[in-house]
Amino acid sequence: MESISVGGEVGGAGGAYSYDALKRLDQIWSGICSAQSGSQEPQQIVSSVPFVSSNSDLTDKAGDKFDVVVCGGTLGIFIATALSAKGLRVCIVERNILKGREQEWNISKKELLELVEVAILSEDDIEQATSVKFNPNRCGFEDKGEIWVEDVLNLGVSPAKLIEIMKKRFTSSGGVILEGYSVSSICVFEDAAVLQLTEGKTLSSRLIIDAMGNFSPVVKQIRRGRKPDGVCLVVGSCGRGFKDNSTSDVIYSSSSMKKIGDSQIQYFWEAFPAGSGPTDRTTYMFAYINPQPGSPKLEELLEDYWDLMPKYQGVSLDDLEILRVIYGIFPTYCDSPLPAAFDRVLQFGDASGIQSPVSFGGFGSLTRHLGRLTTGILEAINGDFLDAYSLSLLNPYMPNLSASWLFQRAMSAKQQSNVYPEFVNDLLHVNFLSMQRLGDQVLRPFLQDVVQFEPLAKTLGLVMLTKPQIIPSIFKQVGILVLLEWFGHFFMLSSYTFLSSFVDPAIRPLLNGFPLKSRYEWNRRLEAWKYGSGLDFKL
Repeated sequence: MESISVGGEVGGAGGAYSYDALKRLDQIWSGICSAQSGSQEPQQIVSSVPFVSSNSDLTDKAGDKFDVVVCGGTLGIFIATALSAKGLRVCIVERNILKGREQEWNISKKELLELVEVAILSEDDIEQATSVKFNPNRCGFEDKGEIWVEDVLNLGVSPAKLIEIMKKRFTSSGGVILEGYSVSSICVFEDAAVLQLTEGKTLSSRLIIDAMGNFSPVVKQIRRGRKPDGVCLVVGSCGRGFKDNSTSDVIYSSSSMKKIGDSQIQYFWEAFPAGSGPTDRTTYMFAYINPQPGSPKLEELLEDYWDLMPKYQGVSLDDLEILRVIYGIFPTYCDSPLPAAFDRVLQFGDASGIQSPVSFGGFGSLTRHLGRLTTGILEAINGDFLDAYSLSLLNPYMPNLSASWLFQRAMSAKQQSNVYPEFVNDLLHVNFLSMQRLGDQVLRPFLQDVVQFEPLAKTLGLVMLTKPQIIPSIFKQVGILVLLEWFGHFFMLSSYTFLSSFVDPAIRPLLNGFPLKSRYEWNRRLEAWKYGSGLDFKL
């Protein structure tokens, strides 16, 4: 790691490559594992002053005025550009220089085209930002056979190129970017939210969008220091010297559960060709962890990575030039997405918890929800529906997201495992085999983080018929309470599917006759039914 250039380091997940940064992240991770939930009250970033105007004599000068201020630019620039294109005055506050990391985002063309539908990118822009394309893509579990699919996570998009394109698009529409500024406090008044920056600058906005990621200080305040319910630890590298470099692994397991520290861990792999050269390849190893004292550190996983990766990829470390070392912590909570807790403050992207607790695919989740959120935020601002309740309708309960928690729990490390070492591989193999038998209409939504009622019900039914002996182990691994809670989400998934399929068509033609506030609320309910049932996804 000492020999690797760190000149391209940026903020955000996967943006740092140095050993020092790895140690700092491990310290954060150790603090999460050892902390008692709620034992340390987080810093109070947001405060409210009800019934007082931002222009009152009781307040300081509000500074520059905007319709929307987006805090956090890496993913925030996408919603900022979409809103600026609609005629709103938008500002981005970014504590670093706003630029994308060198390491590519892997995504499908279908997901990228959703940015075209929102009209913030053209297809030419997508081609310009795409560094590499590859097919087919493999799913496999410890010598149990392989499933090959096409056009899933098969593009490598350069964040550096994509965000540079977005910056030009944003500023050309009148957007303002403040680089090198950090959020000190947010004071919510009757008519505006006033943002105080650490560097002394003050901004006033009708709406603050918190796009500061998984470790947003506003999210910490809302969750009151609560420990995450689950974490995905990721380590990996981008190396040069891979001769067989035309396909990718979407998910692959090359071994059974193993003991690391105090925990029984199941390792998974992803691998993608990189756009920096024909023999360059990025390989990730990840594991799902319940944060608790004694959980393995990133550095321990990285030591295992160097031991296991050569056999997995069929290469020798001596034949590779390591370009980057990659690592990250991705926390998640059962009660996600996160509802708005304050007037005039809305969480977006990873800060909202709207990404899948299985894939943690923040960029893919962003593309899926960007159009819905752009429309909803615009309606909220135009109607002045900026109270916490109205904003919470933009991050609603989504039963398909909550249903995904069963998969995360089934694959998570435990200190005392009651199941046999091959359980996770057996479970995933029979599920993927069942989805393959049921066809693309079942397999492809799941591989792109969309859980739908009918495909899920068919898959579970086929799994129980094909391998009924695995059911007792599922009960042992996840526990009765988790399963009971999951059945509640499964029932709601069926309800949302019914509501979106049959009630939505009856209500939608009547909306124009509703009062403005009621129309806004019903639009959000219809969206919640559609996205919460996964019916927004089309093959």
